[in-house]
Amino acid sequence: MLPNICSTLYCWTCCKLQRICSSATLQLDVPQKNYSVGQICCYGLRWILNFLLIEVMTHFFHYNAFVVSRLWRQLAPFEIFIISYGVLFFMWLKFFLIWRYFRFWSLVGGVETPENMPRCINNCPDLESFWKSWHASFNRWLVRYVYIPLGGSRRKLISVWIVFTFVAVWHDLEWKLISWAWLTCLFFVPEIVIKSFSNNFQAKSTLGRFIHRELCVIAGAVTVSSLMVANLVGYVVGPSGIKVLMSRMLHKDALPALGIIFSTFYVGVKLIFHIRDARKT
Repeated sequence: MLPNICSTLYCWTCCKLQRICSSATLQLDVPQKNYSVGQICCYGLRWILNFLLIEVMTHFFHYNAFVVSRLWRQLAPFEIFIISYGVLFFMWLKFFLIWRYFRFWSLVGGVETPENMPRCINNCPDLESFWKSWHASFNRWLVRYVYIPLGGSRRKLISVWIVFTFVAVWHDLEWKLISWAWLTCLFFVPEIVIKSFSNNFQAKSTLGRFIHRELCVIAGAVTVSSLMVANLVGYVVGPSGIKVLMSRMLHKDALPALGIIFSTFYVGVKLIFHIRDARKT
């Protein structure tokens, strides 16, 4: 039995490697034509500008220092969310630079690779679009080799837990990453359920469309808030800081700050929807 399994895996691996090699050889023989020389130069220029931005952030915005030194425990709730957002944005920009640097040189060499982070982190009002654009090439791999074998959309509510747990362990075997993965899933499941109902809902009247739109915006603001909380636990406070964080956030003095934060997310999501509608017309 075991030799048969091993031989099957060996044959499958050889076939995949052969396909990858043939695809790479084809791209070398026939260079990509989707990007002109001018577009590639603009791509490189954008990378340089973003590199300068992260240099400015590193020298003048000490978000990560607050996290490492645990000084966030002495901050107000609003300041904690600012630190969390700064850490998340810094992380996004860091990976953005790494991935686009190598993609730039692959384009120079005539090979077009998948684009990671096609959207800005501020342009993802739901968890699904956020994770699809965060590490798009890895997302493709996860969908093909983990999500679909688990049942795909037929078992979405179960598959998402396994996928995110795998992603957390793939990064590193740490409780804070496991907590981040499970919190993300906890927030992801309601979004999946609500989306399934929302997609089947057709508002006919103007008032109905308005109410549906407002509910979508509110849901987007809740999603962004949930994403911030998950990343607070995963990359700022850690599992050990959840109790401290909750006691600070649920205090009556923190309610105005939370209201301001949620209102900001609401306005931001509404702007995203308006911009997307304008692009469709």
